Amino acid sequence: MIGAEYDSIDPSVLIDDDGQAYLYWGNPNLWYVKLNEDMISCAGEITKDKLIRKIENQKDPYHFQEGPWAYKKNGHYYMAYASTCCPEGIGYAMGSSPVGPWEFKGYIMKPNRKSSGNHPGIIDYKGKSYVFGFNYRLNFMITDKHHERRSICVAELEYNPDGTIKELPWWDDGVAVEPVGTLNPYKRTEAETMAWSQGLKTAKDDESGMYVTSIHNRDFLQVKAVDFGKGAKTFEVRAATITKGKVEIRLDDLDGTLLGVCDISNTGGWNTWKTFVTDVEKVGGVHDLYLVFRGGDGEMFNMDYWRFK
Repeated sequence: MIGAEYDSIDPSVLIDDDGQAYLYWGNPNLWYVKLNEDMISCAGEITKDKLIRKIENQKDPYHFQEGPWAYKKNGHYYMAYASTCCPEGIGYAMGSSPVGPWEFKGYIMKPNRKSSGNHPGIIDYKGKSYVFGFNYRLNFMITDKHHERRSICVAELEYNPDGTIKELPWWDDGVAVEPVGTLNPYKRTEAETMAWSQGLKTAKDDESGMYVTSIHNRDFLQVKAVDFGKGAKTFEVRAATITKGKVEIRLDDLDGTLLGVCDISNTGGWNTWKTFVTDVEKVGGVHDLYLVFRGGDGEMFNMDYWRFK
């Protein structure tokens, strides 16, 4: 453990081009250490990074708080982090090595009172760059009080010619990220695969692993960019219940085109699983899929997976 309680949190790793790994962590200080090839032992001294320049009676000019995320792109080293608590934004600095020296460049996303926290994770995928962070949208859909119920968010990241990062608007005000691929509905799809949902939770058992539970009337899950190809004939879902319910299969909207309705009946137990099948209207192409749940009062059933045929 390094320093006070929070000075040992939020670890992240950068592996440089020469194979050397670096571990970073800390709040309110930024610490780093070189790692050995086993990735669990240190190859040097633990160091407090000079990114943190505390000035008496002044705010830290780098606005570092916690959640460091180091990476390299096009010859530049980046240190992104949760900044300016609280609320936290996402700040970043650039350097010429994995340990700086760092030059503060500003915000990837400014703080916003809608969320007390916002930790960065940045990746490149299929030719584009993305930043992940979080807000508390789910929390405040449930209660007016703040709890650590974090909603994961993603936005496309763009760089200027000099390597600096274009500042993004707050998550709620930005442009939705376009799907990077499509989902094949003819393969078994775990029920917890979703772009958005309402009212659902997940649980586990020894037979099915993770499954979706707490399914009530008018709850739903959405899966984006489902490629139906030339069209399906049937829909199947594996469920368990001591009561009953229905799954409405809709396209592109909660009230969109209805492909079919799958009836779920008593299987003899909340973890006694059975596969239910229904015919569906034939549709082709790429669509967002909505599974909308209908039934009486209370919890209706658990759902393990679904698939079209």
